[in-house]
Amino acid sequence: MDFLELAKKRYSVREYTDRQVEQEKLDRILKAAQAAPTACNRQPVHLLAVQSREGLEKIGKASNLHGAPTAILVCADREKAWTRPYDGKQTTDIDASIVTDHMMLEATDLGLGSLWICSFKPDVLRQEFSLPDNLEVINILALGYAACEPADPERHGKLRVPVEEMVSWEKL
Repeated sequence: MDFLELAKKRYSVREYTDRQVEQEKLDRILKAAQAAPTACNRQPVHLLAVQSREGLEKIGKASNLHGAPTAILVCADREKAWTRPYDGKQTTDIDASIVTDHMMLEATDLGLGSLWICSFKPDVLRQEFSLPDNLEVINILALGYAACEPADPERHGKLRVPVEEMVSWEKL
């Protein structure tokens, strides 16, 4: 499958079967995360993969996983992240987002569904997983086998802003 086809195939899954993600597939998803670029190659992202019932219940205190049997807490280490010297912008959110995107696309390629979750109680996750102060949970990635019909890969033409509106061209 070419990249654009893969990108169009990915959609947000909010209903999962109880079938667990196989270790081989999870390993490939984590390898995709490892391959993701980060600012100045600082690699500040730390992932906490959760598949146990107890761990998923901990996450459930902070967010809705929609029944996903696997979740990854995508964290960033503020002490390792690159900071732009001109304005102090730290790249934790950017680096974690790139890593998350790589994982979602690999999951799609493996026939899995995913959901990027930003609606969660960070203080609850910090407490439940005893996270150190330097780690910030940026998002949660829910993974599993979709129990719903896949979204139409051609939906973007109707649901997205047209490319012509999204892009401005430099005038020469």
